[in-house]
Amino acid sequence: MNLSPKRQQGLTLISIIFILGLIGFFTLLTLKIVPIYLDHGKVKSALEALKATPELATKSEFEIRDSLSKRFNINYVYDVKQENITIVRHGNYLKVSIDYETVVPLVGNLSALAEFSDFFEVGDK
Repeated sequence: MNLSPKRQQGLTLISIIFILGLIGFFTLLTLKIVPIYLDHGKVKSALEALKATPELATKSEFEIRDSLSKRFNINYVYDVKQENITIVRHGNYLKVSIDYETVVPLVGNLSALAEFSDFFEVGDK
């Protein structure tokens, strides 16, 4: 039985394993990275809610940090620590910024790092 190469079709076992490995890797990557961005969305919404707080410019630094901490606890955000929050106040001007990074281990010694920086300003400089 003599088959010509034009009639042979399909994938070899090695190519199927390679394709399944790629699909598995990208699925793992998606499952590890998507929650990081979902948490970041919670951080941004907490900052927006804080910005909408009435009489924010009259609150002390402790009250602002406490409010953010409570919002993070309610939304289960554990990546942002108190040292990642910076509050600058000059008279009527208030700037609250959050700079943090998240490291998620993927496989073995391979990790993914995501850095985030968000801020808002209230008042006149």
